[in-house]
Amino acid sequence: MLKHQLLHPEITAILARAGHHAKVLIADGNYPASTKKGPNAQLVSLNLAPGIVTCSQVLATLLSALPVDAINTMGIPADDPYAMQGDPPVWADYRGIISQAGLPLVLQPISKWDFYDAVASPDHVLTIQTADSALWANVLLTMGCRTM
Repeated sequence: MLKHQLLHPEITAILARAGHHAKVLIADGNYPASTKKGPNAQLVSLNLAPGIVTCSQVLATLLSALPVDAINTMGIPADDPYAMQGDPPVWADYRGIISQAGLPLVLQPISKWDFYDAVASPDHVLTIQTADSALWANVLLTMGCRTM
């Protein structure tokens, strides 16, 4: 019986085969998951209905199950109307989840186009497509090492 929160068998199998520096994308409902992925990435769709499942729920679950070295969000281009409004509210949720997980990580936005490049990496092993309707909710995890 697993002690962490992650129970999905396909996601667990993909993560078990992944190693240090592997990338896991938690994609919101607007992300083009079928076309913006790495050559080795598998897609798992958890988009049951609008808002079910959210990126925040997936992030909290994954952080209970795997070591993470970095957490990146898709940065908002300066010319986007949302850029003038500050950080999207979902980013505050992510910071709280990271803190609750007891991780010393800082949520780091990377530019939208650099984000797409990072996802296109051969290190990208998994995209979890959610039905999150929050704007700018995509989050990319870089797996760390298991330490004793």
